[in-house]
Amino acid sequence: MKRVGKPVFFIVVVLIAVLTYLSFFGVTSYYGDVEKTIIKGADDIRWGIDIRGGVDVTFCAPADIDPTEEQMAAAESIIKLRLVNQNITDYEVYTDLNKNRVIVRFPWKEDETDFDPEKAVAELGETALLTFREGYEVDSEGKPTGTTAEKVILTGSDVEKASVGLDENNQYVVLLELKESGVTAFSEATGRLAGTDTPISIWMDEEVISYPTVSTQITDGAASISGNFTLESATDLANKINGGALPFKLEIENFRSISATLGMGAKDAMVLAGSIAFALVAIFVIVFYRLPGVVAAIALLGQLTGSIMAITGFFATIPSFTLTLPGIAGIILSLGVGVDANIITAERIKEELKAGKSLDNALNMGYQRGFSAIFDGNITVIFVAVILMGAFGPTDGIFATLLSPVFFAFGASTAGNIYSFGYTLLVGIIMNFIMGVTASRLMLKSLSRFKPFRKAWLYGGDK
Repeated sequence: MKRVGKPVFFIVVVLIAVLTYLSFFGVTSYYGDVEKTIIKGADDIRWGIDIRGGVDVTFCAPADIDPTEEQMAAAESIIKLRLVNQNITDYEVYTDLNKNRVIVRFPWKEDETDFDPEKAVAELGETALLTFREGYEVDSEGKPTGTTAEKVILTGSDVEKASVGLDENNQYVVLLELKESGVTAFSEATGRLAGTDTPISIWMDEEVISYPTVSTQITDGAASISGNFTLESATDLANKINGGALPFKLEIENFRSISATLGMGAKDAMVLAGSIAFALVAIFVIVFYRLPGVVAAIALLGQLTGSIMAITGFFATIPSFTLTLPGIAGIILSLGVGVDANIITAERIKEELKAGKSLDNALNMGYQRGFSAIFDGNITVIFVAVILMGAFGPTDGIFATLLSPVFFAFGASTAGNIYSFGYTLLVGIIMNFIMGVTASRLMLKSLSRFKPFRKAWLYGGDK
């Protein structure tokens, strides 16, 4: 390995310190009395229902509908997908076939300003049936009638994917990618109606969203929905379309808030206990492994910071995540793996020094010989995390999709506590590769360039 410059240690330490501060405290801006979160901190963590409490709602089928077992299963599946689309993964969903009910429990946070549990509950029970219809003929109540009621061009089942975008006027729109069946039908309809005064009206359930006229035939399977959307309303509509339509509108039979299993007081106690444990581990590695122990403690802090950043949604590409008790266990387990990685390296360096190697050679050989054991151990843990996320996560998730033949025995997706454990464990192990392996090596080799730190004793050798 090439020699690492002296400033590298300070660069890495400053970077970890800055990210640690940002991940714990976040960044907010104020415009008058309006507060805007720029970077989410630890206070923005969404705690699971086992810590914070949440909402308990019972949905039932309308009195005039006798749903089949397949329809109830479809309703349960769509509710789960809608919860995941709202970044709610710590949920419990049960189906009571005897009384045609679906019981849903999900976490909430009383002081959240961007999450309305009652609104979320209402959206879960909506039919969310998207239709493109020919013309715009409505009755006195605004319901489709005549040609508009009879001629349905597309439904939500013809949509492959919905996303949010901007039009030429920088207005938010919902972009639709159509399935093959939808491409043909939409091309025929737009070709027939192009240049006429007959619009194509777009409906969500029995409410019209927009009714634009057609200027040219659309053959590429790309459609869009406009309607004076905000970013939030466009996102909500896209999520509803992606979630699919319920076989029937669910009615709210019962709705109540539930208490936390442990309470926020217990959560604070866990945080304190975790902080004490982290401090004791840091002291242990410093006492027993000296300078490599100091570097290990800094790397562990960086690993913990990275895990928190992934949970809070610090990164623009990663949404906020619900942190549950098993999720906390995943963080702790990943930190244990991180400690193990640094101990393996420190022991290898010590062995090389006692074998008579120079400091530089001992550092190089220590990291080289320790890496295979670290890599094998971390990869096996990653496999476990991937299996947990694939088997117990969203059915359309990347791991569930790629490894679906392996997960057939697990049945329906649960996407709950076990998924949370797998997520934090996977993130922690990835951060261990970044901090516990790469960053720690850079820091230690950088320190070894300073004359006061050229003593073999500081690295576990003899005085």
